[in-house]
Amino acid sequence: TAAALAYGMDKKGKDQKIAVFDFGGGTHDVSILELGDGVFEVLATDGDTHLGGDDIDEKIIDWLADEFNKDEGIDLRKDPMSLQRLKEAAEKAKIELSSSAKTEINLPYVTATDSGPKHLVRTLTKAKFNQLIDDLVKRTIDPCKAALKGAGLAKKDIDEIILVGGSTRIPAVQDAVEKFFGKKPSKGVNPDEVVAVGAAIQGGVFTGDVKDVLLLDVTPLSLGIETMGNVMTRLIDANTTIPTKKSQVFSTAVDNQPSVEIHVLQGERPMSADNKTIGRFHLDGIPPSSRGVPQIEVAFDIDANGIINVSATDKATNKTQDVRIEASSGLTEKEIEKMKKDAEANADADAKVKETADKLNSADAMIFQTEKQLKEFGDKLSADKKKPIEDALEELKKAYETKDIAVIDPALEKINEAWKSASEEMYKAQQSEQQDPSNSEQSSENPEGKESDDVEDVDFEEVKE
Repeated sequence: TAAALAYGMDKKGKDQKIAVFDFGGGTHDVSILELGDGVFEVLATDGDTHLGGDDIDEKIIDWLADEFNKDEGIDLRKDPMSLQRLKEAAEKAKIELSSSAKTEINLPYVTATDSGPKHLVRTLTKAKFNQLIDDLVKRTIDPCKAALKGAGLAKKDIDEIILVGGSTRIPAVQDAVEKFFGKKPSKGVNPDEVVAVGAAIQGGVFTGDVKDVLLLDVTPLSLGIETMGNVMTRLIDANTTIPTKKSQVFSTAVDNQPSVEIHVLQGERPMSADNKTIGRFHLDGIPPSSRGVPQIEVAFDIDANGIINVSATDKATNKTQDVRIEASSGLTEKEIEKMKKDAEANADADAKVKETADKLNSADAMIFQTEKQLKEFGDKLSADKKKPIEDALEELKKAYETKDIAVIDPALEKINEAWKSASEEMYKAQQSEQQDPSNSEQSSENPEGKESDDVEDVDFEEVKE
């Protein structure tokens, strides 16, 4: 956003989508922004925290050291003083090759042996330099693809590309960006100063000195809470524009549960243990009631500064507890990038673990609902309909104890079939209950164990006292 402000993108008077390509000394980031009516909205961000100008220097250092080792049989990287001189020479060569076809690297007295001092003199051409850094240049494009995908845009949708960071001065990098997006990037502002200039404008926005620009950022990772089965249930997805607010209704996991623990998580993995805990609090004083009856609304509220407020409210008593999570208490860019990469690398394994947790939750819910339905309406079912359900219930209970999906799946199918067979009698029983004034307070349940539409079918874990 700061870079786009420095380029005066807010003064062009038209809606546009901007790609900010930030390739600095230590990290590489790509952001996709949308600008309209003076409003900057960050649509998506991505990057590589292990890629920067230092890596390019390292390529030149390795080349120089290997060449010297080939000639003299000495590895300069093992001598701290020699290595430091190589680093300085590599950075100087990199800068010179941004505007020259070749550069001479001359390091007299770089080391010494019994036979006397040794000198390093090498000529590095732009062609050789491009060959050395080719794999790094290709890596700079991967975050561009990921950011576009996150923003739901194609390359042709981008109106402007802004270069940020000293490493974007390298012609090979500029060529790669132009080739990928199909248009020349903007180079009008010093890439080393562009963020500082823009940040000054941004500071003016926050203090009220600049009034014609509105800045909208995004959440870097998804936010949610832990629910039954150690699953992370997302409330706010990654790349959601802030400020934002989202709420969802949950319920209890066991009968007469007096309290629930709200375990606030940040990350992209489906299981709670694989994400980062950013907050934890309890909501106590829930009135004694059957499992699934209490309605507990969990709300996430993120302000423009990235500060998160998470609250839990028992709708029956209006009792509320909340936690405030400062933006600074979250993750560093490097940690965020690592979590995104971990989520991608473990996607298949995570999907299987999540499927197992969902199936166990489904079996647990089916057992609970079936026992409840049989208790309420069992005497309304004929023996030939009731017996198969009872047999299937026992089979499902045993299958649930094994925690084996291969055993649980057929048991779930069997109990569903048994319920389908008994559904006509079940509906008649429900209708008669509804018509009986003495039972008007009772609510009918779906025979296949589905919760009402008002309450999410994910339960809190029981809080151990």
